Amino acid sequence: MKKVEVEVSDIALSGSSSGAYAMVLSEVSGNRKLPIVIGGSEAQAIAIEIEKMKASRPLTHDLFKAAFGAFDIRVLEVVIYNMVEGVFFAKMTCVSDDKTEEIDCRPSDAVAIAYRFGCPIYCAESVLKMAGIGPEEMERVEQAEEAAQSVSDEPPKPRSIKDLKKELKQAIAREDYELASRLRDEIDARENSTPQK
Repeated sequence: MKKVEVEVSDIALSGSSSGAYAMVLSEVSGNRKLPIVIGGSEAQAIAIEIEKMKASRPLTHDLFKAAFGAFDIRVLEVVIYNMVEGVFFAKMTCVSDDKTEEIDCRPSDAVAIAYRFGCPIYCAESVLKMAGIGPEEMERVEQAEEAAQSVSDEPPKPRSIKDLKKELKQAIAREDYELASRLRDEIDARENSTPQK
């Protein structure tokens, strides 16, 4: 099987179904993208690891990493190897001593584990050919989702940096790390754009 290395380039609310997110995997050495719809908790688990945020208690994938570490099991790679009727299939290759096992898993869990173990994420070339999209098509999809979102949203009310920091603390307390990441980015952008005195 020919494999292509990919990485997460975006995780955003999916306009297609409520509570779902679109995880976009991009070729490391190319311009194709693979959007996969994932659940909210999986999106959160991936986002907090990418953003290097710390949960107040270990999340499921953190527990998985700790348990594997305790028994000296390493994850060498994860591969999204098939797609059947819109459902993606993934596996992770694990090693302990001289034993190697491939374990079936969902792509969202595979990616969350890969980021925690620092191992590569691959996609089968055949899957990219079936479901991957080029940059022009991806841009059209994003524009359509933004247009649909702007029609349904009320205009945002301006918030002070103080209000944003308060919301950030509340989001962390609720363990809503995706919102916390967006709030932190907005606070950083505003503070960096404020003239220094």
